[in-house]
Amino acid sequence: MAGKKIHVERHLSVEELDQKIRDLKQDVKVLKKLLFIKNLYQDESVEKSADLMGVTKASGYNWLRAWNKGGYDGLQPKPKSGRHARLSDEDKKELKDMLREKDSWTTREIQDLVKREFKVEYSSWQIRRIIKSFGMKYAKPLQKDYRRPENAEEILKKT
Repeated sequence: MAGKKIHVERHLSVEELDQKIRDLKQDVKVLKKLLFIKNLYQDESVEKSADLMGVTKASGYNWLRAWNKGGYDGLQPKPKSGRHARLSDEDKKELKDMLREKDSWTTREIQDLVKREFKVEYSSWQIRRIIKSFGMKYAKPLQKDYRRPENAEEILKKT
């Protein structure tokens, strides 16, 4: 059943809201681990406590080892490893604004734009991932028949 649409005050941008959600997800993960440890304090088995938390027995044993080794700090999420993004968040926002100036882009055009404006080279696969992260859609364009006359629609209406 559909109701009236209620206005939502935008106190934060979508990007800021996403960041807050990511931050809180980390806190919820630590809370879950602490509840697991509390169950162990109350003489529950690792298997039963892991089941109550909705995680595997192996995860339960990993959390227990982390707790025994480092206490509360041992349960904190570790910094992510891996390569850092070559485009900063500000660069990505600027790129997104540039892409919105034109209706359609080819992957090659976006690659050239990124290389020219930000001095960064990405593969076409990575460009498609970036486009998807912006909430934009990637699709192959329809091919245009070079033999089609400019006034094809008018010709079709006359027949």
